[in-house]
Amino acid sequence: MALAAKLQLRQSQSLVMTPQLMQSIRLLQLTHVELERFIDEEIERNPLLERAEPQDDAASDQAQKSEAAPERDSAGDWFEGETEWSAEAISQKLDSSLENLFPDDPGTSERLGPDLTAQWKSAAGSAGTASSEGFDVGDMAAAAVTLREHVGEQIALASLNPGERLIAGELAEGLDEAGYLRADLSDIAARLGADGAMVARVLGICQTFEPVGLFARDLAECLSLQLQSRDRLDPAMKALVANLELLARRDFQTLKRICGVDEEDLLDMLAEIRALDPRPGLAFSGGASDAIVADVEVRAANDGSWAVELNADTLPRVLVDNVYFARVSSHVKDQAEKDFLAECLQNANWLTRSLDQRAKTILKVASEIVRQQDAFLVHGVRHLKPLNLRTVADAIGMHESTVSRVTANKYMLTPRGVFELRYFFTASIASAEGGEAHSSEAVRDRIKQMIDEEKPSDVLSDDAIVDMLKESGVDIARRTVAKYREGMNIPSSVQRRREKRALANAGR
Repeated sequence: MALAAKLQLRQSQSLVMTPQLMQSIRLLQLTHVELERFIDEEIERNPLLERAEPQDDAASDQAQKSEAAPERDSAGDWFEGETEWSAEAISQKLDSSLENLFPDDPGTSERLGPDLTAQWKSAAGSAGTASSEGFDVGDMAAAAVTLREHVGEQIALASLNPGERLIAGELAEGLDEAGYLRADLSDIAARLGADGAMVARVLGICQTFEPVGLFARDLAECLSLQLQSRDRLDPAMKALVANLELLARRDFQTLKRICGVDEEDLLDMLAEIRALDPRPGLAFSGGASDAIVADVEVRAANDGSWAVELNADTLPRVLVDNVYFARVSSHVKDQAEKDFLAECLQNANWLTRSLDQRAKTILKVASEIVRQQDAFLVHGVRHLKPLNLRTVADAIGMHESTVSRVTANKYMLTPRGVFELRYFFTASIASAEGGEAHSSEAVRDRIKQMIDEEKPSDVLSDDAIVDMLKESGVDIARRTVAKYREGMNIPSSVQRRREKRALANAGR
């Protein structure tokens, strides 16, 4: 067979991921916080983008009040018509003095002096003018004290020389949010050029600060410091604190032998341990946890169905400034600048369309989830149906990967609480009677209820739970029950039986 060169024409199709398409896919999986940050960056980069801020009706309301003011009855305002009142005039009108009306009045300039009077008037005036900006004196007074500030105050009041005070400050810098010392003493001594014994002595002083337990290097030392302050660190308690791993395993028999106490004494010691604070520094953690903002809101409609709406607070409002584009483009003559403006306009239009498509996609997916999980919204978690991404994707005519991106880090506000969209997608557990499958989340709830209702004399093993679930129509394996139980941080039947017996003996 002879080899010869020849030309051939072939036609093929391929999917090309353009930057705009990649941006649209990325926007789907962003949370509203990440989306706001992304839009801020785009507005900074693109001069044709701007935010559509909600209209501020405060000015119009003020204008309406100003217009309505002359129509008020003059008899209703005893101060109307006066531009300035003296103390004597007010006293005559009220038939009393200012001191009687305002017992906390700072007084006149003769009693306080001109400087302090000016400060008082300035503060009062600024409070009045800043009320529209949310000024609140209570917010200033209620500022939370941080752990560093609390420790710093005690260091300043402690009997320390300047060198020891410097070491105490370095130790305070090594505290984590729970109040534990995470710094190495030898490193602090080397860095400050101090003696190791001096650093250890300063640490001992710092460990007496309030709340007791600060500057501990581990949990055992934190508990020991608190027990020592209560004069309860006897040899038996020292042995218990030194063997916290046995306490975590609920190995009470070994603990009784190590501590040399009987069961009653051990129960008393455990009660004292439970009363301690394992993380004393958390009382000064000033950061408040961020509340979850739902992307979708579901409420009952008048016709008995469910109304699904997007949360307007999570939807960014972005506009394309076409007026600015027309004004600037008419004065641009350089081709590079024209290309830049054209690119900015294209990107701005694409971003607004992508945001609109993102909102429609989230609403479409959420509406299908509500339709699929109607029984859950009405009756609770026991009626949560098994659901996967493919089922929702086929129902709304989208790809499974798109549904996966939409449900990532998105939350839905329902009459039963706030849930992540991924919560409604659960595995399917077959029915023992050949009927409809059960949701894994519903089975978890059943297992938890069974364990919560068990009696101390009849603690359910995993095999017993399997038998009870099969009687109720759930076909589940023992290892699956064990996995669900461990996932809910529920100890084994042996540990539960031992703990319930100990609590029963303590209650006698």
